[in-house]
Amino acid sequence: MIRLEFALRRKPGMSRQDFQQYWREVHGPLVARHATTLNIHRYIQLHTLDSPINEALAHARRGMEPAYDGVAELWMTHPKSLEAFDTPAGRAAAMELLEDEKNFIDLANSPLWFAHEYPQVNPTEYMVATEHSPLVKLFFCLRQCANQSLEEAQFYWRTNHGPLIRGVSAGFRMQRYLQVHYYHHELEPQLTGPRGTRTLPYAGHAEAWFNHADLLTMANIPEATRAMELAIEDETKFIDFQRSAMWIGKEHVFIDRR
Repeated sequence: MIRLEFALRRKPGMSRQDFQQYWREVHGPLVARHATTLNIHRYIQLHTLDSPINEALAHARRGMEPAYDGVAELWMTHPKSLEAFDTPAGRAAAMELLEDEKNFIDLANSPLWFAHEYPQVNPTEYMVATEHSPLVKLFFCLRQCANQSLEEAQFYWRTNHGPLIRGVSAGFRMQRYLQVHYYHHELEPQLTGPRGTRTLPYAGHAEAWFNHADLLTMANIPEATRAMELAIEDETKFIDFQRSAMWIGKEHVFIDRR
């Protein structure tokens, strides 16, 4: 399974509410209309919530990049599925999507990248933080420390940090946790070039699902506080916080062919 991640910042002068409304009501259905042409297996929009939790998460890590306004997440079943983007019909569909993106996305500051996922806690694929569920999804897009290569950071993340988080996940009241690691695909410059993308891709992202009420009360739970301390202490060994971002959001499902 291959994932395409597209972290979005809204156009200057546009409110987050207007941005998310256009994305959900206009652009989302447009992507869904081209799903067969582009071999899209799943398509989910993660809409960032305006929540004090986002500030608390960044503050605990001594400052981070501002939260994005949302993330477009697309799944393809196989590398060959991406060949659809290089067909006449695929190029026409991609161009139509790009033209609509210009209406609401700050494309230069909205990075996109390809990734593979590594399930860590509760590997079910059917957990979704829908608008009316008690769940929220945490998205943590990260860059490695300056003294590490991408490969070194991803290896540590997978073989050291992953087991640590699995060990403290109960203290966090964590419902599900995935690591989603960046990898370079030859299609990447074909997507970033026409968009004038300036922001570099991340080393990957962590995503985790929580009950929203648990997050709001976590500071009052001793085992959750200790779990957070252990997690952040280990994160400093491979994450450059000031070049990373973290926030919570709600998921809107447009395509799911599982």
